[in-house]
Amino acid sequence: MTTTAGVPADVQVHKSHLRTLVGTGIGNAVEWYDWAIYATFSPFIASALFSKADPTSAFLATLAIFAVGFVARPFGGFVFGWIGDRIGRKTSMTFAVGLAALGSLIIGVAPTFEAVGAFASVLLLVARLIQGLAHGGELPSSQTYLSEMAPKEQRGFWATLIYTSGTVGILAGTMLGATLSNVLSTADMNTWGWRVPFLIGGAMGLYALFMRARMKETAAFEAESPKEKHEPMWPQIYQHRKQALQVIGLTVGLTVTYYIWGVVTPSYASSVLKMDRGEALWASVIANVLFIAALPFWGKLSDRIGRKPVMIMSAAGAALFHFPMTWLLKDSPWQLAVTMSVMLFFIAGSAAIVPAVYAELFPTKIRTVGVGVPYSICVAVFGGTAPYLQAWLGSIGQGNFFNVYAVVLLAVSIAFVFTIPETKGKDLTH
Repeated sequence: MTTTAGVPADVQVHKSHLRTLVGTGIGNAVEWYDWAIYATFSPFIASALFSKADPTSAFLATLAIFAVGFVARPFGGFVFGWIGDRIGRKTSMTFAVGLAALGSLIIGVAPTFEAVGAFASVLLLVARLIQGLAHGGELPSSQTYLSEMAPKEQRGFWATLIYTSGTVGILAGTMLGATLSNVLSTADMNTWGWRVPFLIGGAMGLYALFMRARMKETAAFEAESPKEKHEPMWPQIYQHRKQALQVIGLTVGLTVTYYIWGVVTPSYASSVLKMDRGEALWASVIANVLFIAALPFWGKLSDRIGRKPVMIMSAAGAALFHFPMTWLLKDSPWQLAVTMSVMLFFIAGSAAIVPAVYAELFPTKIRTVGVGVPYSICVAVFGGTAPYLQAWLGSIGQGNFFNVYAVVLLAVSIAFVFTIPETKGKDLTH
């Protein structure tokens, strides 16, 4: 069979799939990159955009503004979810990555505190609010789009692109930070070097916007009638409150354990265990590369044996190994690489397929906002507070309470797996 243009249909399908994967992946990577570079360069941001009279206060204010991004996520989930379910998945994704690019560019060109006073700090807050809204909308929009574009027999495998591209974005931000810190002097970093990653992020975001503008809308969204697309939103959200609660329940264990082992542990190793910062960075890179390699394994497995067995194995494995890996981690880089790799392998089981699972829980007309709002709330409440809660309990000598807390949340996620139907191979156009 050929198209009217004489191009074989399978070639056109391949090009369409490639455009979908590249457009979705690069936009998602940019979003995660933005969050990684803010965390990496926060000391320089504090020095440039806050008063130097009290460096500690400036740094804490910078971290507080980082947390504001989490607060904005649920609002972004609703706004971009509404756009995705009313106007289109493609439109929502395009706006989200454009907004993220705008936030990065604002930070990259923001005037210093010395030049404009407190306005510099306000501008940073505005930029982070913009990025928080964008990130709250990016994940549910891209997850929904990717799940609806994927062949139903391979949806679990396609869903792995979300965390694969996101982790690539984090690694790119981390490696760029390490490179600039080694190449530039401290004076150059404080003056202009810290701006480079944000300007690069803005440029990448604009490229992703261009790529997404050329993508096509999903068949599932286009198959809906105008009446379905304009049904009142809030009654539908209330009608699907059970599925929203299931999204939260399935997410709590994953988001806390991921933030512990994928985000916080390298900083903990260098600051508390006194591991060399460079060695801790490379151990983290090794573990995250293995995490990326594990994602397609779990995705393909879920397409063969089902979503529920994979999610149970993932959460149960993470719960089982959490305490042994905590005890193993001391002050050696190989211990950091091993403990992170083991935990991220099991975390990858859930991370790989939750984009598909979430999409398969909701009907087309409420799919984006139905996923976006509860997911963003869960990440903000549990994931956003995990680093602070872990540090606070550790500072008062009660670190084991946090470990128990993490394992309990994994058990909660396992319990919620039993409340959802098996959705492997589900047709999302109905």
